[in-house]
Amino acid sequence: MSKQIAPIPNNEFERALKLSEYDIDYSEIHGKLDDLTRLAAHVAGTPISLINLLDTTTQWTVSNVGLDLQQIPREETVCQYVILEEDSVEVEDMTSDERFKDKDYVTKDPHIRYYYGVPLETPDGHRIGALCVMDKGAHDLTPEKEAFLKIIANEVITRIEYEHKLKLMRHNVEELKEIQRKVSHDIRGPIGGIIGIAEILRDQAEDSKMDEFMQLLELINKGGRSVLDLADEILSNYKGESESKKLTQNQLSLELLQKKLKDLYQPQALNKSINYTVELESNHQDLSFSKHKILQILGNLISNSIKFTPENGSVEVDLSIKRPEIELVASVKDSGVGMTEAQINDILADEAESTQGTDHERGFGFGFKLARHLVETMKGTLQIESEKGKGTHITISIPLEL
Repeated sequence: MSKQIAPIPNNEFERALKLSEYDIDYSEIHGKLDDLTRLAAHVAGTPISLINLLDTTTQWTVSNVGLDLQQIPREETVCQYVILEEDSVEVEDMTSDERFKDKDYVTKDPHIRYYYGVPLETPDGHRIGALCVMDKGAHDLTPEKEAFLKIIANEVITRIEYEHKLKLMRHNVEELKEIQRKVSHDIRGPIGGIIGIAEILRDQAEDSKMDEFMQLLELINKGGRSVLDLADEILSNYKGESESKKLTQNQLSLELLQKKLKDLYQPQALNKSINYTVELESNHQDLSFSKHKILQILGNLISNSIKFTPENGSVEVDLSIKRPEIELVASVKDSGVGMTEAQINDILADEAESTQGTDHERGFGFGFKLARHLVETMKGTLQIESEKGKGTHITISIPLEL
């Protein structure tokens, strides 16, 4: 029997781009929405409640009650159908629905029978995921409970919007601090020079008994020293913060990036018995840089490589920082099916068609397009080397915000 596959939303690229704009770190968001998940389960009277976000290949469970789930291939989910609809989706009996009756979560533990999902729709109309409740037995929701679940779903989006805006504010504050430091440094040099000249002229004026000139120079001296003291105070405060500062929520180091990429994508590799490694150069490991879009770019490239690499194959990720330009250089190399030169040209021209992975995973055709778009918006570069039957090697270079 062929797999039942949900059609792709007409606005799939825009939808995926919107999700990437939130710049969500799936390794850190857990716990921030748990109160809403518990509330949804309580309102619905179900043992299971999940908040799921769907990117181009993966459903990420960012909050869960009653079912320990972190991620699952998008083509295996019920929520892939929810993002197609403006209203909620209800499946009263999963065991008799042709789309789901053979899924592991129906035939095996947790033996899901009932499902109700509400789309998570952003203010500009993109459905990026679903709030869903599930039961192992028959269940029924009253109109009042359905209305309450929709209110909770709206609150989920409000929280995501809030977290995103808060992240932007933190980023802007860090930029302002850096500008403050640079301005203070730039002020200190010229003012110091002016004060030195003023002192020399004052000494000469004293010898010549030029009282008015001396008063003017004294004013220059005092004004310059007040600005210099302010610059020193700012620089001193900045230095104190720098010495005690750890990585902020918006920052990464190579070591932290390595850990996140291992934690997030190792489960996908294990599912296909793929040897997945993330290596980094020994130099500049402690250098901190902005997290902005880095996880979204590499995540899409890694998921694509895993999708098109056969069982017992390999996916190798290498990370380094290139100086003096201060660029993140990351390569994703796989032993997968590879591409012909014509296919490479098609994918670079955004003309490639959606294809299945090596384990019949659905190829949505948007992961690479999204990654390349994000790289270009960050003024980076992307290069592809591939040979049919021998794998693909993608290298990106992205200027870093330190």
